[in-house]
Amino acid sequence: MGRGWSGSTGARKRTGGMTLPPAGAPANRPDRDRAAIPFPSHANRATNPYVRRRENRMIGMNHDFDLFVIGGGSAGVRLARIAAGHGARVGIAEDRHWGGTCVNIGCVPKKLMVMAAEYGLGATDARGFGWDMRAVAHDWPGFIAAKDREIGRLNGAYTGLLERAGATIFNARARFLGPHTLMVGEQHVTADRIAIATGGQPLRPAIPGADLAIVSDDAFHLPARPEHVVMVGGGYIAVEFAGILAGLGSKVDIVYRQPLPLRGFDPDLRAGLAEALAANGIGVHHGVEPVRIEAAGARRRLHLSNGHMIEADCVFFATGRAPNVAGLGLDKAGVTARPGGAIPIDEDYRTNVPHIFALGDVTDRLNLTPVATAEGHALADTLFGNRPRRISLANVASAVFSIPPLATVGVTEDAAPDGAKVFVARFTPMRHTLSGRARKTMMKLIVDAETDQVIGAHMLGEDAAEIMQGLAVAITAGATKADFDRTIGIHPTAAEEFVTLRTETRRVNRGGESAKPRAAE
Repeated sequence: MGRGWSGSTGARKRTGGMTLPPAGAPANRPDRDRAAIPFPSHANRATNPYVRRRENRMIGMNHDFDLFVIGGGSAGVRLARIAAGHGARVGIAEDRHWGGTCVNIGCVPKKLMVMAAEYGLGATDARGFGWDMRAVAHDWPGFIAAKDREIGRLNGAYTGLLERAGATIFNARARFLGPHTLMVGEQHVTADRIAIATGGQPLRPAIPGADLAIVSDDAFHLPARPEHVVMVGGGYIAVEFAGILAGLGSKVDIVYRQPLPLRGFDPDLRAGLAEALAANGIGVHHGVEPVRIEAAGARRRLHLSNGHMIEADCVFFATGRAPNVAGLGLDKAGVTARPGGAIPIDEDYRTNVPHIFALGDVTDRLNLTPVATAEGHALADTLFGNRPRRISLANVASAVFSIPPLATVGVTEDAAPDGAKVFVARFTPMRHTLSGRARKTMMKLIVDAETDQVIGAHMLGEDAAEIMQGLAVAITAGATKADFDRTIGIHPTAAEEFVTLRTETRRVNRGGESAKPRAAE
């Protein structure tokens, strides 16, 4: 999801065993000196990589770099690495976490925490299969230390990739001094093109006592697991951490202002997850908002808009994220941003200043790590690889690693065309026929009535994300319901339900009631 950005100062680059000087002056590349590169005939200029490298180096010879990237997250690292591989002189600055939010305080450590919770739940479920699992305890400090070691390894992998590609790395904060000039740490740096990939950051509600709560950035480094947590928010971060902490043994309440969690997702998924949260022992408080937080010794009291109060060890705000643009000096470069901080771009990631680009969560379009990575790669190929291209944001699959997880690709029932066919299956998965856990799996297909194309697929249940990745390929390729129907399933699996759905559940009817989801069974 969002990415951290450009601490400590200094730049480093390894090229042919040499350590280059800081890039306050033009960055020399002895191993790629123009005089040493043969200039072939006109006939093979378009395909010869030496020509592309030579021409790329000539792009911005009046500047220190052909491209400077602000932000070392998913978008920024991919852009810098691929551009440097194409022969561009590239600098990249990051002052917090190499790898950005996803690697450090987002999807990677969160998924490890989900796995930790699921192992504990699995140990309980195993009793139904004959295992004696009476002595089950979780070592929070040991787990956090193991998680941090893995994140440290990934940090090194990111910087290693950049160095091997030949990019100049700055462990520093970058800000604009002008359209082509940056202050990077304590150095002035100029670049022909500049890319902003600074990601996003958590929001806190503007209520009294908001500083007494934690946000997602803090949750990965808690010294101990809180015994009682109140989650505030109904988005993916809130429902994921509610499941994580409940699975690890905490008492959890979740507060959100909508009737159901996960606004924007398919209504059947939303209803099914709300029931699953309650079935997991989580206290669900919908239709209310936080009013204020008070300290009660080491504990916290959260007052709600309905007059109720919840006292807990920890209040956890998961109330959204905003583009990370504070302190960038966008005005010095003439770059405009929307009131919430998002930087508007065109289809080629250009801002209103033609040589300045923005990508990833700072644009607040589709805030997913794979999207940011794809954007970085496409921009590098377009600018320096002689391969202009754009990525499609149609049919991008996504997952929420709640417990149970859910995943989706294509249109929701609310967004489906009038008359679209809806197929829904609800069942108890095999692992829970003996576990004793009250958990249902829900699968859903949405089919265009005129073309028979499957235009949406949604799932709530174990392995939803793994299954949905394959369905995303099918939907992107234009598979029809007939294609699904003639596919023989793998038995016994949950996934086979997607190819055995034969009975139409309902039709989308914008003028009637049929578009409403049925209550979960």
